Amino acid sequence: MSRFSLVIFCFLFVSTIVRATDVEYCDGNKEYEVKVQGVNILPYPIVRGEPATFSISSNTDNVISSGKLVIEVSYFGWHIHSETHDLCDETKCPVAVGDFLVAHSQVLPGYTPHGSYSLKMKMVDGHKKELTCIKFSFEIGLVSSLAAYI
Repeated sequence: MSRFSLVIFCFLFVSTIVRATDVEYCDGNKEYEVKVQGVNILPYPIVRGEPATFSISSNTDNVISSGKLVIEVSYFGWHIHSETHDLCDETKCPVAVGDFLVAHSQVLPGYTPHGSYSLKMKMVDGHKKELTCIKFSFEIGLVSSLAAYI
């Protein structure tokens, strides 16, 4: 294998394992206290029965001492799952002014259908005030991205 081929292979391999996902705010006209810069999903596509991590890069101008993440998942437009997590379990609290990362890992059940999903996540503070609300899409594949190269 030539050096050029090896570089291309490594680039393609890494680009399928981690994916920066396009994110949009739930209300494009609202000024949210927490700004989301991006979402990375590892591995990508997600493999059912294996751990997947969603990392959300964010920024705030205010200290956040507590809160919740409210997550809703849809499959082909049908709401299929909801869950709520303590913000301080997903990032270090209190969240200081500036950049911070919210990371959540989860193993999807082996019976999860492959295909396109959409996720809506609201972040609320300890007084239930909405700090941000984002939407993005993701894929659940049939096999691991790594398995495709072995």
